[in-house]
Amino acid sequence: MANLFTRIKDSVSADLHSMLDQKEQKNPIAALNQYLRQSEQEKEKVRKLVERQYKLKDEFTSEYHKAKDFADKRLKQASIAEKAGEEELHQFALKEHEEYQARADRMKALREEAVKQLEGLEQKYEEMKHKLKDMHLRRMELMGRENVAHANYQINKVIEESSDKPYSRFQELENYIEGLEYKVNSSYYRSTFDSKIARLEKEMQDKEKIN
Repeated sequence: MANLFTRIKDSVSADLHSMLDQKEQKNPIAALNQYLRQSEQEKEKVRKLVERQYKLKDEFTSEYHKAKDFADKRLKQASIAEKAGEEELHQFALKEHEEYQARADRMKALREEAVKQLEGLEQKYEEMKHKLKDMHLRRMELMGRENVAHANYQINKVIEESSDKPYSRFQELENYIEGLEYKVNSSYYRSTFDSKIARLEKEMQDKEKIN
């Protein structure tokens, strides 16, 4: 059963990748836009990681100063207890000083490591932003070339259609208008024919009366 599910999953995955490959071939600009959107999302994730590293560095710094202040305080207190002859307090203060100093040393080392890591992250993050900016500019360039190519294709298509056909679309329109004008003129001639004949007949009758 597990093998069956594995085969089904692999089959669906293969079909999905095949569909995406076909989509890229049909519309590479759309595929590029999708890739850039995903890259921008990844950039946002890295930005948040850089911000988190800044906070960690600040926290290590804060903890270092706290531990260092307590270590210095206990060392001073140990000196006071020793001068006062309070051996038990003196030993307690020394032990506390050692623990706080060890913590301060550890926080200092962690802070220095966090600073190095932050510098590396910032450098890579800047490189990532430059790469993405270059890709956006490259996309604009490709979109411009694509627009020109589509425009030239449409222009050439119109020119080829006009030259290949016996009559261009303009000629077809002119022929249609001429035919329409002929129909209008013929209709007008027919509608006025009877009145013209009647007028001629009357003129002839009037001449006969005069003669």
